[in-house]
Amino acid sequence: MDLAIHRATLADLDTLAPMFDAYRVFYQQPSDLPRAHAFLHERLQTETSVVLLATLHGQSAGFTQLYPAYSSVRTARTWVLNDLFVERTARRQGVARALLEAGAHYAGESGAAGISLETSRDNTPARALYRGAGWHEDNSQWYSLAFPPS
Repeated sequence: MDLAIHRATLADLDTLAPMFDAYRVFYQQPSDLPRAHAFLHERLQTETSVVLLATLHGQSAGFTQLYPAYSSVRTARTWVLNDLFVERTARRQGVARALLEAGAHYAGESGAAGISLETSRDNTPARALYRGAGWHEDNSQWYSLAFPPS
């Protein structure tokens, strides 16, 4: 398989933005390519996230985006694997698993104490993928508070 993953830079922005827009649409957000482009531009410019870009047979195949976090209890950096997207034409070819592994490898190499992600309970395919890749589900109770768009 001709699968490659690299850390994205600003040079990858035009490749990443349409995939990021499709990712947002999957989560019931309206398509807004300029917004997706601007958001990723800021993340990459300021290095406030790490985006790993997968290509399969030379074509963009997917991405994952990691955000830094910190554990007060462990007094250490951790990472949140916040976004994972695979192009429809690249699915079922190992891209998602490779991106998960690349994200975990990046976190480990950075000296982090761990990496986490979350998905909805009804996202059965994703949950099976995560478990199959060695991730552990826990029964933590999550709470969130959303603010209206500004």
